[in-house]
Amino acid sequence: MKTAATASKPTLLAIAWPIFIEQTLRILIGTVDTFMVSHVSDGAVAALGIANQLVVLALICFNFIGIGASVVITHHVGANDRAGAEKIVTTAIAVNTWIGLAASLVAFLFAAPLLRLMQLPEDLMPYAQPFLTLMGGTLFMEAMNTAIGAALRAHGHTRDAMVVTVIQNVLNIALSCVLLFGLFGAPRMGVTGVALASVASRVVASIIFWVLLDRRLKLMLRAGDFFHLQLARIKRILHIGLPAAGEHMSYWVSLMVITSFAARLGGESLATMTYTQNVQRLVILFSIALGLGTEILIGRLIGAGDFDEAYRQVLKSIRTGLLISTGGILLVAVFATPLLGLFSHDATIIAGGVLLLRMSVLYEPGRVFNIVGINALRATGDARFPVQIAACSQWLLSVPLCWLFGLKLGWGLPGIWGAMMFEEWLRGLIMYRRWKRRDWLKYAHRSRDQVSARTLPLIPEA
Repeated sequence: MKTAATASKPTLLAIAWPIFIEQTLRILIGTVDTFMVSHVSDGAVAALGIANQLVVLALICFNFIGIGASVVITHHVGANDRAGAEKIVTTAIAVNTWIGLAASLVAFLFAAPLLRLMQLPEDLMPYAQPFLTLMGGTLFMEAMNTAIGAALRAHGHTRDAMVVTVIQNVLNIALSCVLLFGLFGAPRMGVTGVALASVASRVVASIIFWVLLDRRLKLMLRAGDFFHLQLARIKRILHIGLPAAGEHMSYWVSLMVITSFAARLGGESLATMTYTQNVQRLVILFSIALGLGTEILIGRLIGAGDFDEAYRQVLKSIRTGLLISTGGILLVAVFATPLLGLFSHDATIIAGGVLLLRMSVLYEPGRVFNIVGINALRATGDARFPVQIAACSQWLLSVPLCWLFGLKLGWGLPGIWGAMMFEEWLRGLIMYRRWKRRDWLKYAHRSRDQVSARTLPLIPEA
């Protein structure tokens, strides 16, 4: 028998496609900034890259609160516990705001020392310092946006988050053109102008998010909400968010190490890998969107106590993901040559990239098992298992095998790609096996119990 929550739940694709557009546009923001600054000088691009690394580090910190809050909110939504969901939303926004204010203060006051710590040459400091001061000094708004966006998605309003990102991108591009090239009588401000455009678009996005919070969720925070924080709620968010952050961090750091192996093969190999990853990213974003959509659905089903439907939904999500991902990567493989030709005219680079993209026809289905499985397990409350497996497989398998196949045995980029493919499939099948064996059920029961007032007493607000 289906519960009301199950019967009225939105479909996976209805939730996932706006997430796909939103994630694509979020990547585009950084790409647009880089493209704009490339009209200043190559040195300006290098300076922007270093400054952006510090900004991205802060965004990762904000995101683990967003991920944890999103899962916990879906549990309350699934249980039709509006009051409980509102308290988690309020806590997430307040905590992220404080983290954002701390990050903003550090970036604003210590931009120059931080950039020197990153070994930025002094002659590039005039580009990077104003950019980091402006972008870093307003990070608190990005922190709030992350928390509010997560709350909206958890309630099923994925289109709203997508629309805000569209507006932010359009405004960022328009203002960057005006301030960079001095259009309509505006001063030519170079990199500082690009930073100001990004800040202005961030401010507008933040205002819209706060309006949507009131319109969609009927929720407005009071000043006291930022100070009266309950440790029990923060712990529930961190129980999901910290392992998620650890899993993301392990993946990116291991990828940086693997990229350094490609760099040791020479500039041509590094360029080939970079361009291939840029083309492949569109297919990866499909899997990410399906994973996040699945996480929302499973979180609601866990909150509603419908564990059997949750089990079946993940199997459906994997089938859908395999169909879309395989179809997408097959198209990319067929049109690999013209796609790579958009980035490079070097015949050797294009040939190498075509081989990697055709190998990815076997690579991407494994990623579906991984991404959908990890997000589903996290949604049940089983958050530590994915990060433990990720750390072991990435550092004890992927990185050593990439070195062995790519460098030691001399197989080059195809060897590195093959090692990454093997690790992705192995980890994905481990996640799939854990789901099929229902090892997550004890965590699902615990998450379900925490929604009730008996196991998590709601202390009256002061």
